[in-house]
Order: sequence, then C-alpha cells, then structure tokens
Amino acid sequence: MSPTPPARRLRLGMPRRVFSQVLLMQVAIAAGVAVLATGLFLAPLSKQLDQEAMRRALAIAETTAQDPQIAEGVLTTPPSSDGPVQKEAERIRKATHAEYIVVLDRHWVRWSHPTPAQIGEFVSTDPRDALAGKQVMEIDKGTLGRSARGKVPLYDADHRIIGAVSVGIAYDSVRARLISAIPGLFAYAGGALAVGALAAWLISRRVQRQTRDLAFSDISALLAEREAMLHGIREGVVALDRGGRIRLFNDEARRLLGVGDEAVGRTPDEALGAGRTTDVLTGRVTGTDLLTVRGQRVLVANRMPTDDGGAVATLRDRTELEQLGRELDSTRGLIDALRAQDHEHANRMHTLLGLLELEMYDDAVEFVGEVVGDHRATAEQVTEKIQDPLLAALLVGKATVAAERGVALWVSERTRLPDRLIDPRGLVTIVGNLVDNALDAVAGTPHARVEAELRTQGRTVVLRVRDTGPGVPAEQRELIFTEGWSTKQPPAHGKRGIGLSLVRRLAERQGGSATVSAAAGGGAEFTVVLPEALTEPALEPVLTGSAESAEATADAPAGVEEEA
Repeated sequence: MSPTPPARRLRLGMPRRVFSQVLLMQVAIAAGVAVLATGLFLAPLSKQLDQEAMRRALAIAETTAQDPQIAEGVLTTPPSSDGPVQKEAERIRKATHAEYIVVLDRHWVRWSHPTPAQIGEFVSTDPRDALAGKQVMEIDKGTLGRSARGKVPLYDADHRIIGAVSVGIAYDSVRARLISAIPGLFAYAGGALAVGALAAWLISRRVQRQTRDLAFSDISALLAEREAMLHGIREGVVALDRGGRIRLFNDEARRLLGVGDEAVGRTPDEALGAGRTTDVLTGRVTGTDLLTVRGQRVLVANRMPTDDGGAVATLRDRTELEQLGRELDSTRGLIDALRAQDHEHANRMHTLLGLLELEMYDDAVEFVGEVVGDHRATAEQVTEKIQDPLLAALLVGKATVAAERGVALWVSERTRLPDRLIDPRGLVTIVGNLVDNALDAVAGTPHARVEAELRTQGRTVVLRVRDTGPGVPAEQRELIFTEGWSTKQPPAHGKRGIGLSLVRRLAERQGGSATVSAAAGGGAEFTVVLPEALTEPALEPVLTGSAESAEATADAPAGVEEEA
C-alpha cells in the first residue's frame, strides 16, 4: 500500500494570488480609513457637545441673573430653603432641566441649591471671576459631581455686583448624547466600509481577470522569462501600444531595423521614416508573411493585434534564404542552358562525324569555322562595347540562356561602357535583374527580343533594357517598384516582389533613379540612371566590391516584369 500522504500544513501570512492580495489590502485600507474617519469625527463631536452644554448653562445663568426677584431676595431676605431665592431658582431649574442653579452672594454663601441642606454654606468652587464681572464657561467637578458650568455676575437695580449665579448641566447627559450618536456614526462607517469592500472586490476581480489569477511571484517569473525569450530568440519582435508608439523591441529587431533605444516611445513613422516596413508595422499594409526591405536586408513581417488595442510585429531575416533561392534559380537556368548546349553540341558532333565519314573535309572545316565564329563573334561584340569584364561576362552568359529560351538578346549599337566603374557589382545586380525579368516577360512570344543599352554621359551611366513583351500598364508603373507587389506566382523557395524594389533602392542609394515606360515598338523600357558611377578618366578603376553591393547583388531576384 502506498504511504499516506502527509497532511498539508496550514500556511499563515499574505496570500499568494494578486487578486487576494489586492482585495485584502484594499479592504484593510478601507477599514483603516473608516476607523480613522470615525475617530476624527468623534473627537470634535465630543468637544462640540461640551461647548453646547456650557453655552446652554451660561444662557440659563444669564436668564436667572436677570430675574429681579433673585436680586431683591438676596438683598432683602436671609438664605433659607423656603426663601424666595430658592423657590425662584428651583422653578427655573426644573423648567430648563438644569442639574443645579446656585445663587451666591459676595461672601460665597449659597442662597439656592438643589439640596436644601447646602443653602447657607460656602460654595465648593472659586466664584471670583464671576464676582469680578466676568462670564465663565467650564467643565468642573463640584458637590453634585462633574458638570458643564456657566457663571455670571448678579447685579442689583443700580448695576452693582451683589453676587453670582452658577448653573450646571449634568456631564452624564452630555456623555449620553455622545454615546447615543456613536451607533449611528458606526452605521454610516459600516455602510461606507461595505461600499468600499464591494468596490475593492470588483476592482480585485478585474485585476484577477487581467492577471489571469497569477501570483506576484508568477508575474515576476513571467517578466524574467519574457526578457530572456525576447532577447534570446532569433526573430525581431516589436510591440506597439494602443497609440501606435513602440513600446519595446528586442535585440534582433534593433539589429534588423537599424534603430536604438531612442525609438521607444515614438511611432514607426518617427523612428523609421516612410516606407513599406513602417506601413507593415503600423498596420496600413495587412497580410501574413509580408516581404519588406530595410537597408540591405530582406525581411518577412507579421503583425498581430493585441487585446489592449496595441499590436506585436515579428520580423524574420530572409536575406540569406532569398540569396540562396535566387542562386538556385540562376543555377537552374545555367543547367538548362548547359543541357541545351550539350544537346546542340551532340548534334554538331554527329554532323561533323558524318561529314568526315563522307570524306567531305572541306565542308567539315567550314562547318566548324561557322560554329566557332558565331560564338566568338557574340563574345567579341559584347567585349568591344562593354569593357568591364564582370558586366561583359554577365551579358555573354545571358545571351546563351536567351538563345536556349528562344529569345534574341541584343546589345545596342550605341552601347559604350569603359572599364572605369566605381561599383561594378552593383551595376551587375541591376543589369542581371532587368535582363532576366525581360527574358521572363518575352519568353514564349513570337519574335521575342530583348535589347540592352549602356551609355555614359560624363561620369553618369544610363542603362536601358527594352523588350517586346506585353509592357507595363500606366497605372502600375509605380506599383511594380513596391516591395512585395507582384502579379506572378511565387517560386518554390520564397516570394516575389523584391527585384525591382532592390533595383530602385540600389539606384537611389547612388543618387540615381529607376523608371519604366512604354517601348517604341511595344513592350516595356526600363531606364536606370546612375550619376557619379565612373571614375575620372585619369584615375585607375576602383572595383569596390563593397559588402553593400555584394549583399544587394545576392538579394536581386530574376524577373523585371514579374511585378507587371
């Protein structure tokens, strides 16, 4: 048998859940405030009741002192229990419900008292202030106990002080009034405490829902885990608040976007500037796996709204993947071209073998000369007009691929490009993109033709690529340069809509431009202007091969009119 599980210990102290702690603290605060408010109310209430009792005693004393029978009795009769002064004082005392009314002469002798035996005796408290003409209000203790007292001087007809009148209100009645007010006060305090406790419970329930009934330790652990996760994952994470301002972003997002901590608290428009990346982060462009280019990087962005009105965007770096995909496309194209050349070479070898077997040696020599001459002529034609070796090799290779696809690739007769390019790889990227896309546009059409023209104007290089394809509609001539915009199906390795955006970005990075218009004979004509692209004639050519151009070269996909 399994052992009996140990009994759970009773845990004392603060509860662990945020809901319980918030409720407990709020109820404790409400109770403390209620007790404090009750105490602060009772203290002035007690003083107020004392003042009210003393003023009442003083008022009775003044009324008694103004009675002419009292003054006349003090002057004309001796103090006695059945004298006129005692009778009149008792009448007033009973009418006003005072505890006592004592009339005394200037020798401190009582002429009236609720206890007749005290008449003719000296008073127990000092009446000198009243005999001096002052009004006195006090809480004091005498022969009848503690009372609220009022004392006034007693005047005769000539306004001479002949004695004093002292009136007392039983202090027990004042305390009884205070005690009688306490239950009502506690009732109000209890009601306020109940309302406060209910409000605290409602607030705590809301806190419970928002914190998912977690403990403070759980929240602290979640925050620590979030920080570790945000800064450990290889995806960029950008969080925005309901106002569209950047609330936080991790190290990868900082690297991909090229921004620092100053971006926190700013909108993407303020932190990143205008562009597709900003449009994706702000939600102006919607969708999943949206392609965007930030600097030299190709990013895939996704944006997810949050319950508080904000959003969280994730960024993935697809630069290397796009590079591999485009290299794969280029490799496939070269393989297809080599396969076609191999097939053509086999046919030529069979033809040459047949001529030799038929002993038609002269015809065989002529056939070999024509084949070799055609290839040499194409290479010489390109290298004569384009002296940069990288660009010349690119166009020679593209001519072979074009021939396999049934497209005539021509280098314009007006082409002249000296070997003085500052950034030849950047121009190779632009030319390769535009030519490959032009081949895609015209492939399969009758009399397909692509023409490339490279001319210089001072140190400025002007590139034009014309094709006989369907052309680009006027309303789409700016859209085709937008990142992620395309009308073609994406390739197996990724997405389209990057090539022309990178072409324009490369051109604008050098202070130039990239535009598209209708070709003279139909089709499309792309024009790229690159100012300051050549070195001075007296200087040696500088092949920078910068990382910036190399990465851009790798990022450039095939297909000019894939966006058309």
